[in-house]
Amino acid sequence: MFGFNLINTLSGLLIITSLIVIETRSLRRSAYYYAVQSIVLVLIFLTLAVTTGQKQLFLWAASALVTKAILTPYILLRGEDRVASAAPPPQAVRPALAIVLAAISVVVSFVVINQLDLKIANEYKPALAVSVAHFFFGQLCILTQRNILKQILGFCLMENGSHLTLALLAYSAPELVEIGIATDAIFGVLIMTILAVQIYRKLDTLDAASLTSLKG
Repeated sequence: MFGFNLINTLSGLLIITSLIVIETRSLRRSAYYYAVQSIVLVLIFLTLAVTTGQKQLFLWAASALVTKAILTPYILLRGEDRVASAAPPPQAVRPALAIVLAAISVVVSFVVINQLDLKIANEYKPALAVSVAHFFFGQLCILTQRNILKQILGFCLMENGSHLTLALLAYSAPELVEIGIATDAIFGVLIMTILAVQIYRKLDTLDAASLTSLKG
């Protein structure tokens, strides 16, 4: 019981870190807070491994530590270094509205999950609701941030949510599943960061709203 309570408690920290990642204007700070969130995700995997006795989750935790807490922030920070002279674009919506939308996402996720009969996840439904809410957090980050590199962090938040959902509902999945997820995610971030840097070099902006030359 203590293990499940700890998982639910740690999932609450994911909400806090996500809001900070979305609303912090500095990309560098957002990347650091994303690393903190990823470490919390690693702790959830470790707790789930001990609680359920599924040893493959230790590999999940190790993989998440390397790819999410280290490599992803490193790639984003290197990308920021290459566009250091870029003026930070304004946010698309006010922070207060973004927080309200995030709160609505959390409430809707909890309501939906509580309506489901999930015997395998009955003890940690709050954590499962948070994992679902993270998909909306990622979309919120993409829609409310005009900085292309910050939008990549939105993708990362969505990926963290889907990763946690899989761990909670299919923690007995083989190690190859985790390796595949981690590999896809890190290459996705790398490719998007390279594209963002190239966009800045060509158009001298990271503002997604200014990319009118992409319109037909």
